[in-house]
Order: sequence, then structure tokens, then C-alpha cells
Amino acid sequence: MDAFKRDMRSSSEVQQCNYVTGSSDFMLVVTAWNMTAYEDFTRRKFFDNPNIRGFRTSVVMDRVKVGLDVPLAPDGSGETR
Repeated sequence: MDAFKRDMRSSSEVQQCNYVTGSSDFMLVVTAWNMTAYEDFTRRKFFDNPNIRGFRTSVVMDRVKVGLDVPLAPDGSGETR
């Protein structure tokens, strides 16, 4: 697991790597110029890694909203109304 985290941190294609709960261990946001470049990435990072049992791909068709803002209460308490 630590080796995978290090590999994802050093991969220029990986924009985000999150360790998650549920049916998967990690969720990645990856950029690629085209599907050939993405296929090359998956071969290098997933198919050639004996610790990867499987992965699932979703392709973004339209970015409806993108942001990382965290709404905070005006008084800074963290409680929203």
C-alpha cells in the first residue's frame, strides 16, 4: 500500500489520489491526452503491478462543477445553518 501511494505521488498523470472505504481502496483522478496515453498509464501502473487485482474506469464527459471549497459558517465555528 505504501509503495502504491509513493508511486501515485510521483506520477505526473495523477491529479488526485484518495485512499477510500468501500469496494475500492483508492480513487484516482488521472489526466491523459487521449485514450492511448491512458491505456499506457494503466499498463504501467495497474497491469504490471501484481498487487492490483482490478480497477474500474469512468471517463468524464462534461465537467458540470469543479471546486474544492469547504463552506464554513460566517463566525468560523464550522457550523452551517
